[in-house]
Amino acid sequence: MLLENVKHNYARPVETRRIHALPALNTIGPQTSWPNITAVLVLIALAATVALGFAPWQQSLFGTGNVVALRPMERQQSIDAPVDGRIVKWHVTEGSRVKAGDPLAELADLDPNLPSRIAAERTSALERIRAVGDRQQHLDERVTELEQSLKNEISAAEFRVQQAQDRIRAADQSLDAAVVKNTVATQNLDRHRVLFPKGLVSRRQLEVAEGDKNTAEAELKRSRAQRDETQSFLRTVEAERARTINTGNALIRDARASRESALSDRALATQALQPIEVRLSRQSTQIVYAPVDGAIFRIKVQPGGSVVKGGDEIASIVPDVSSTVVELWVLGNDMPLISAGRKVRLQFEGWPAVQFVGWPSVARGTYGGVVRMVDPTDDGKGKFRVLVSPDPEDFGWPNVSYLRQGVRTRGWVLLNTVTVGQEVWRQINGFPPIVGAMADGQKKESK
Repeated sequence: MLLENVKHNYARPVETRRIHALPALNTIGPQTSWPNITAVLVLIALAATVALGFAPWQQSLFGTGNVVALRPMERQQSIDAPVDGRIVKWHVTEGSRVKAGDPLAELADLDPNLPSRIAAERTSALERIRAVGDRQQHLDERVTELEQSLKNEISAAEFRVQQAQDRIRAADQSLDAAVVKNTVATQNLDRHRVLFPKGLVSRRQLEVAEGDKNTAEAELKRSRAQRDETQSFLRTVEAERARTINTGNALIRDARASRESALSDRALATQALQPIEVRLSRQSTQIVYAPVDGAIFRIKVQPGGSVVKGGDEIASIVPDVSSTVVELWVLGNDMPLISAGRKVRLQFEGWPAVQFVGWPSVARGTYGGVVRMVDPTDDGKGKFRVLVSPDPEDFGWPNVSYLRQGVRTRGWVLLNTVTVGQEVWRQINGFPPIVGAMADGQKKESK
């Protein structure tokens, strides 16, 4: 019986068999309106596409980077060994929080006697400076004494010159008197010689007149000789005065030269002391202190036999951050479109977010920022750094205790608002975004 029914069914037409296999279709019956439904759906899709083409779209430039401290001194710093030596003790471990001035490590010099030898060198240098200082002081006193002695000798020479001049004046007066006396004696002798033949004077009187004349001539010669002697004496004392001045000035110059030499020696001794002081100061600073408040990030030298040189990095510290910024790296093709003051949307790694590039107002979990600065040059690979600070008109960023330095960040620098159709056309043709202010500037330049 079952076999007969099967044969009967397969003997029917195909469409009849399908309807018979689906009994629900028997209650509905054949449908002939599906083309109309398809046409309506296509029209709705076309209308939605056309409408979407006129919807607003926010153009943006994409960049990646990380969170850094705004102040360079709050970024990660290296802690270097101040002197050669080895680490004997660490007062901290990785992750320890420290305050500025807290001891971090203790170093020991490879030569335990080096500090005492440096101290001995310093004592010797100080003694040399003291000896040179004493010599300089003695030379200063000698210069003063020579100057005073020269003044005294010049005064004495001036006094002798004055005496010689007085003697010259006295000799001149004696000479004048001798000249007058000789003139009177000559005139008297002439009168006696005229009167003697006449018998008016005796021979005795004539002889007396001749004697007076001879005496007057002798006195005149003596006065002239004395005057010549006093002039010679004046020249002698003037020469002695000049010699005294020259000799005194030469001695003073020699003393001053010796003093300048002492000053030079003292300067050299002081200069030689400076490296000794530096070495001693470095040896006295064998305890490394924390430069800033922060957390110890890495300890790179273990205590014991590890030898370090002055300037080698022994640890690194991450300072406490007062304010953070985002360091984004963008392509050089996009850099001309970015300027200070542009709005930015940021997505921090580890913070769930839903980002709609064209509609930032719809995005959730992103944070607002403002372009603070664009580097004037690239990083050598064609990318430019953009610093983004928090947007004061938006929600604040997470606390610095959670948003730590180094957190990777994705950012979108917001540009002009255009239609979706225009953005699609730009993407298809590979055109760059257009900035209104930049376009205005280009128009002004073209004019």
